[in-house]
Order: sequence, then structure tokens, then C-alpha cells
Amino acid sequence: MKVFSKKAFFGTAVLLFFLCWSSILSAQEFLHRDGQNIVDANGNPVLLRGLGLGGWMVQEGYMLKTGDFAGPQHVIRKKITELIGEENTAKFYKAYKTNGITKRDIDSLAAWGFNSVRLPMHYNLYTLPIEQERVAGENTWLEEGFSMTDSLLNWCAANKMYLILDLHAAPGGQGKDANISDYDETKPSLWENKANQDKMIAFWKKIALRYKNEPWIGGYDIINEPNWNFSGTNKNGCDETLNAPLRTLQMEITKAIREVDQKHLIIIEGNCWGNNYKGIFPLWDENMALSFHKYWNYNDQGSIQQMLDYRKEHNVPIWLGESGENSNVWFRDVISLIEKNNIGWAFWPMKKIDNIAGVTSVVKTSGYDKLLNYWEKGTEKPSSEEAFTILMKMAENYKMENVIVKRDVIDAMFRQIQSTETNPFKKVSLPGIVFATHFDLGTHGFAYSDNDTANYWVSSGKSTEWNKGHQMRNDAVDIIQCNDNKTNGFAVGFIEKDEWLQYTVEVVKSNKYEVAIRYSNEKATGKLYLADEKGNPISEPIALPFSGSGNEWKTVTLKNVQLQKGIQKIRIYFVEGDFNLNYFEFKSQTK
Repeated sequence: MKVFSKKAFFGTAVLLFFLCWSSILSAQEFLHRDGQNIVDANGNPVLLRGLGLGGWMVQEGYMLKTGDFAGPQHVIRKKITELIGEENTAKFYKAYKTNGITKRDIDSLAAWGFNSVRLPMHYNLYTLPIEQERVAGENTWLEEGFSMTDSLLNWCAANKMYLILDLHAAPGGQGKDANISDYDETKPSLWENKANQDKMIAFWKKIALRYKNEPWIGGYDIINEPNWNFSGTNKNGCDETLNAPLRTLQMEITKAIREVDQKHLIIIEGNCWGNNYKGIFPLWDENMALSFHKYWNYNDQGSIQQMLDYRKEHNVPIWLGESGENSNVWFRDVISLIEKNNIGWAFWPMKKIDNIAGVTSVVKTSGYDKLLNYWEKGTEKPSSEEAFTILMKMAENYKMENVIVKRDVIDAMFRQIQSTETNPFKKVSLPGIVFATHFDLGTHGFAYSDNDTANYWVSSGKSTEWNKGHQMRNDAVDIIQCNDNKTNGFAVGFIEKDEWLQYTVEVVKSNKYEVAIRYSNEKATGKLYLADEKGNPISEPIALPFSGSGNEWKTVTLKNVQLQKGIQKIRIYFVEGDFNLNYFEFKSQTK
């Protein structure tokens, strides 16, 4: 038996004290929980404004226009492989992932105002599926996923952006909503197979070991949108009251992470796509946050009250880990609501093919529809060579320099939160042409007014299309393709009574102008007039006679429209609707 002197004991105690305190200080260098707040190394609250890189590591069918016939990634890949073969499929996916997210993407996000990124990970980029392991219970680690994550972390760190790691596709799949997690119902799910759960626990321990000293890792979002019925009747777990398997697994993952990493924030999610927290409490770690997801419901205090109650009751930060897929009106409203309540957010996603509701849109290359029609409708089968060429061109279109940046979406998410001022969508000088779709950037009621503004499906029980034509912009204005001889490719359509649009223009000279209105309609009901930004008329109303059809364009002319030199805001009010508007052209009126 060893006997310690008081001096030796005191010295040992002091050493242990400083070692513990050093560990605590080290942990505080990272994003962490402080009561109900997420704070940085200096204890300053951090409001995360992020974007989820959906589609990069985990393809979902709706992002590729295959959702109606191939939703989960494994189904998409199978269809591609059947068409172009294994070797070319591997080449396509290599190009797709190489181009999908690059340093230029992250630099762009930082420049637009985002301070964080949420990475939806597919486990099979990091480790083999259990059925492919040579020895049951072992984990073969793959470099591809780690290398992609390392590069992304470096790009984020260079921009002082936090990277939140999100396991989007867990071993076996964590939900009946197969598209989200690449769930294959012919194989045991995460919840039906302990080997899948063990692999998930080992995955997070491996991740934590690799990134434990990385301060720009903002946290570990350990399971995305579980949606599974354990004892309830709703297949997506929305009526679960206990959620025992979900709680147990998240506790086991936390324990494994903490064995190697005591520093990083751990983010958990409830059942029912992340929102059903019944049975999850009490919490089991001091450095945690709760994530919830919000789609298609009203943006009032009641829509987030349950999460606010959880925050207060359990003294824990809350984070809107996923939201989006709606109009600019909805985006502005939801961000205003949650930031007012001191909640950070991550929108969804970064890139989709031919879409209006994201910060970018991937251009659908010529020929891609041929692939889609073959897969869905059994039309003419393209040759393997043709299909491969089309797919490689699509992979090329995923580069940041080739996508269409949606300035209206970015404006709604950042500037419009702070201001109701309107900005010109495009610089226009008069005399000249003003295309109808170039109405001002700004909020509803200031830049434009439309009768359908957002999709409130969860609250109303039916889906509402805010832009019925699904073209060009994500504002609550209906835009269609235009086939007129003189066009920017688009026109405002589905026009209804009492809607209006505003345009900021530069008038070169004070004068009276003639204004040629270019329109089409299927019945003679349309009527409009011009006004200033306060709604005061600056022209007489003019009727729009029957043009012949929605694809036949005619012109009517307003006369004696007085405009003053300088920057002016002109509104066009629709007294009656049911017509399409291509452009209006201002010409100096001759005496």
C-alpha cells in the first residue's frame, strides 16, 4: 500500500484540476451550448444562417426530375447503370460529385451571407453496407467520403463558416420516406437490424475521432429526419408517444462520440421527420441542441411554440435544421419569425435541376428529357453512348459557373428580412422596353402584389402553387414561357384582377410617352393602367382585346403618359385579368 504525503497529494490535485480546466477551456474553443444559446469561443451567441448541400452525397429523385418513377438514390443509380453500364455509371458519379460542390460554391455562399453549411452525408461513402462486409460486424472504411468532407471543411474554414455534419442516409435507412435516406425496403432497415445500428455508432465514433480538434465543425447532427413507427399506427412515427428505440440509439451514439470527442455540439432530432420529441426527454448530455424541420405551414408563433417550450423547459438551444421548398414570401416570413425568436436555420437545398425555389438552378441540358421520358414512359431508348453524353453534360452543368444563380431567392432570404425597399431586377432606361418579368426585387406588397403567395399545404391540406408557371423567379408572381418574336423567354401569366407589378426605371428625359403593351389572351377580359409607386394613376385604363389565343401576341398603346426625368418607380395595375403580359415599351410621344 502506497502512502502519499499531503504535499504530494496537493500537487496531484492541483495537476488534475488544471488538466480538467484545460479540457474545459479547450472545449469552449468550439461552437457550444450555453444554456438556451449556441455560442462561439468567446461566449457570443451565434445565429446560424446555413444551407444544406442536398443532392451532393445523397441524391433524391425530385432534385433530378426522376421523383415520379425513381425516388431513392439506389433506384436512380440502377436505372442509369442499366442504360450506360457500370463503368460509365462510375464515371458519371465521379464527375457529378466532383462538380457538385467545390470551393467556388462555398465562396459563393459566404459572399451571399451564409455563415454555415449543413452536409447531408450518405454512410456508404464512408463505410461498406453490412451485406458487403467480408466479416460480419467489422467496418471497412472508405476514403471517398472522408476526403470529400475534408475538402469541404477546408473551404468552410477559409470562409470562417461552420460545417455541420448531418447523417442523412443511415445504414439501412432510418425512415419509411425512402427518398430521404435511400431506404431499400427489400433490406433490413436501421431499426430492424442491430448490425446497422452498430455500424452507425461506429461511423459517428470514427467521424468524431477524425474531426475532434476541428473548430469549424459546428456540430454533429446525428440522424436526419427519422420517420418510423415503433409502436404507433402512423408509418412515419408521427403518433409515437415513447420513441424508445430512437432515444436509445441517439444516447449510444452520443456515448461513442464522447469517448473520443468532448468538444463538439451534438444535435438530435425527433421522429416524424425530426419533429416528434415525445419520449426523447430527459436529455443526456450537457452540450446538445434540438433540431426541428419546418415545411409548408403558416409562419406564426404557434407554428414553433412547441419547440420554444422545449427550449425553455429543458434549457437547451433549438435550431431549424431544414426548411425551404416554398416561395420567396414564405422564405422571408419564416426567417423573420425564427430570427425574432433567436433561432438559427439551414435552408434546403443547394442545387436542383430546373427549379425556382433554390439559391441556384442546374440547367437541364438538351437531351435530358429524352432520358426522363424513356425511364418513365418507355419512349425511344437512347443508345448507351448518347445517354452517357447527356449525363456527363448534366454533370458538367452542376459546376457553380454553369448554374443559374437565383438572385431573387437570395434577396428574399437576406436583404428583405431587413428592408421593404425595392431594387431594380435589371437596369432599364426609358425610352426603352421593360419586360414584364423584370419587376422589382422586394417583398410582396412593395415590389408586387399577387393573390397566391406561398404553399401552406400542412396548414390548409392542399398544395398551392405560388408561381403557376414554375419559371424564372420564385416570387409570388406567375411566370410562363414566352414564344413572342421579341422576348426575354418569359412572360407574366395567370394574371388576376387587382394584382400589380412595380418596376424601377431611369427616365432619360421628362416627356410624354406612348406605351406599347404586348399581350396575349384567350378571351377579351384584360384591362390595366399605369401608376406611380403610391398607386396614383399616370394613365387611363386600357382594355386588351381578344388576341386569338395565349400564344398569339398583340399590341395596344397607351398615350399621354407623363414621366419625369430621373429614377422612377412605375406600377402596372391589373383591373381585369385572364391574359399574359410580355413587355411594355416606352417611346417618346411625337407632337
